[in-house]
Amino acid sequence: MTSTSEPKSDFSKDSMSTKIGGRNVQPAFPVVDEAPPTSLEVTFDASLKIFTSEHVPLEPTEGIKRRERVLNRMGSLCRDWIKSVCVKRGLPLNVINSAGGQLFTSGSYRLGVHEPGADIDTILVAPNTCTRQDFFGTLPVDESQPDQANLRDPSSLAERIREHPDVTNFVPVEGAAVPILTFDWEGVNIDLLFARLNSASVPSDFDIDNDTVLDGVDSATEKSLNGPRVTNLIAALVSGKPERYQTFLKVVRCVRKWAKNRGLYSNKMGYWGGVNINIAVALCVQLYPNASPASLLRKFFLVFKTWRWPNPIMLTKPHDAGYGLQVWSPQAHNARQVAPMITPAYPAMNSTLSVSRQTLQIMHEEFCRGHEIMDKLWKQHQEDTAGELGWEELFRPSDFFIAYPYYLSLCIVGPTESDAQAWAGFVESRLRKLVSDMLGRSLPLSKIQLWPKKIEACIADRSSLLTLGQRKNSLTYMVGFQVDTLRMRGSQLNIELQMSHFREWELSRFQPLVPGMDVLAKAFTVKNLPKVCFEIYEGGKDGAMKRRRTLRDVDPKRQERRRLRRLNELKTKMAEIQRQKEEKEGENSGQDKKRKRTDVDVAVEANEGLEVANVESESDAAVEGIKSEETDEADLLESALHTIQESEPGERKTREEAEADRQKLFAGELEGDDDYVPSDDEDMAYTGDGARRSFFVRPKSARKHTDIRSLPLPEDQADILRKAGYTVVSDVDEETKTIGGNMPTPFRQIEKLRETRKIKNLKIEFRSKFDIVELDANGRIIDKGDDDFSPSRTWTGRKAGFEFKLGERGLGYYRTGKTVRVPSNTAY
Repeated sequence: MTSTSEPKSDFSKDSMSTKIGGRNVQPAFPVVDEAPPTSLEVTFDASLKIFTSEHVPLEPTEGIKRRERVLNRMGSLCRDWIKSVCVKRGLPLNVINSAGGQLFTSGSYRLGVHEPGADIDTILVAPNTCTRQDFFGTLPVDESQPDQANLRDPSSLAERIREHPDVTNFVPVEGAAVPILTFDWEGVNIDLLFARLNSASVPSDFDIDNDTVLDGVDSATEKSLNGPRVTNLIAALVSGKPERYQTFLKVVRCVRKWAKNRGLYSNKMGYWGGVNINIAVALCVQLYPNASPASLLRKFFLVFKTWRWPNPIMLTKPHDAGYGLQVWSPQAHNARQVAPMITPAYPAMNSTLSVSRQTLQIMHEEFCRGHEIMDKLWKQHQEDTAGELGWEELFRPSDFFIAYPYYLSLCIVGPTESDAQAWAGFVESRLRKLVSDMLGRSLPLSKIQLWPKKIEACIADRSSLLTLGQRKNSLTYMVGFQVDTLRMRGSQLNIELQMSHFREWELSRFQPLVPGMDVLAKAFTVKNLPKVCFEIYEGGKDGAMKRRRTLRDVDPKRQERRRLRRLNELKTKMAEIQRQKEEKEGENSGQDKKRKRTDVDVAVEANEGLEVANVESESDAAVEGIKSEETDEADLLESALHTIQESEPGERKTREEAEADRQKLFAGELEGDDDYVPSDDEDMAYTGDGARRSFFVRPKSARKHTDIRSLPLPEDQADILRKAGYTVVSDVDEETKTIGGNMPTPFRQIEKLRETRKIKNLKIEFRSKFDIVELDANGRIIDKGDDDFSPSRTWTGRKAGFEFKLGERGLGYYRTGKTVRVPSNTAY
């Protein structure tokens, strides 16, 4: 079992290179500034240390001892299980004793930056004698006896862990891309992976960092080993000196706290996860190796505020060890990667494949905000070293629930608790595709953001007719968006097409898909959001709305609009005064004496002119001050980026050109960004550090249509249109249908349209909401077999106890004196 202490590596004093796993590793970028911290930076860091000790706590000593005790007991249990498998195979005694087996950790616990209550990512490395079947112990089940589907071999490791008296909440996930066991041991949440080596033993001195361990392993083992290998290499690259490693850990803690509070901590939702933060902070350590923690935190926001995406972030250049595994390269994997961050261990892969241009825009805004706050605190400390600094502003909870005018709730429901858990995990891994790829691309939106934290509540429309079990086993995610008024046509946005594609292309892959599993969408305005959304704010919804009004009043853009409106009003008033004066002068032009201007007129004009001049001078002074600050900051950023890009091939770009490319990237104007192809991106992504799937996914069937605007039409729907008189023409190459080619176009019916009288402000309202009903191939309602309703297209005579009408379930006979029960057919 590995410890959380500082990794051992051979480090050269004059270089940032290191040796790990028998290989010399060189940093990808040169050092920008290696100056030691000044006395002012030391006092600045002391202020941050006081704040983090109170607001960013570490695991207490009792919790650390409990985790170590749990890991030691798990290691002993795993080694005993490996020996039992060898005995079961009938191997010799010397082979049994040398089989070994090691338990490794990765992620935040491996680095020692985990928060109280955080889980532990563990990987069991076993010899080739043990198989994944032995690990899970799933027995073959007779189809005639479905009640035995959960039976396991008592000698398997999964069953031994489940029967342990200190283990609770045991959940095996065998069908995932990376099989995993999740459970709580003495209250400590454990994620256990299994790695099967291509060797007969795993000795105590086993070097997991050596690339030879990947020779001949399967895909699941490769992804399982990637977690500790990446974590170890990151730690080795920042471990030149003990002070440097401690600086790395302190900044990682601060960035993790900042990302979680600002809603940026979730790799599967399209933001950064734990491994991404580790790589990002390690890069800053390589660029500024001797900076203090507070200065390095400021440099962190500086670097990623000005990073020239989509240039990749990497700690070392990718290398191919020659074992046939796919290694990331910018030529082969740059089609849809807007912010690549490459893992340092072999095989190198993009750990931010889920980041889209929409989420990158959100993160860039937060980087700019963080740098602005850090720069403000640094200048404040320079002016008064003894003054108290407001670090709380940097870690303030995000204003997500008061930042957008419109919101969309996505409620994930399931029939039972076990079904809802697996269903929610699957939908969560696909939500970024709905928000970024479907809604963000096809709707006229200037900005869209998915809040990565789930709300343990059912936020759905009452007309959804959910059962009590569905409402109990549900959770909700919120999406905020802003409408682009320049591209908006009409007054309403319709997301039914996008939700239909989401169900057809993504959600239909879940297995097994049972009735009652659904995703329900509901729109809100900011003032109509439920109170449960504002629990993260001090004062609840009332306090959040008060802060929203404050932010709106101090918004620079809003203030600028007010200033321009006031300036235009003054100019209009002066023009009116000038016009009246000219009219009076024209009337008196024929007289010998001209009326002199009174002192009042002169005073009014002077005051108006002075007021306009003051407004313009204040505006000019503010602009000059902003330009001066931007110039000073730009010089520092340009110097850093120039140093970073010295070793990069390709065309050199100025700061203005890089900023223009960044804005094009956010707007989706770069090549290849608008060509959406539903793909299995999650199969290529980095799966270490908690980014694993816990559900079974059915492989996608091949599709010929590649554009989201190509709408494949099922044959049963095409038959209905043909019977209605429409001509449906199929294009085999594109799998699209041309509908209604035989019908006259609207401009051919101008004379007929002129005869109709237009009614302004026509609005159709229904007395009750219609539910979704099932139709047959001919478009008729399918009878559910109850006695309260009988569908009928025509009047067939009087029936006792029934009346013929067009009701909630269509045209037919409804029982009188009894409430009609409308079935819910929202499951797929």
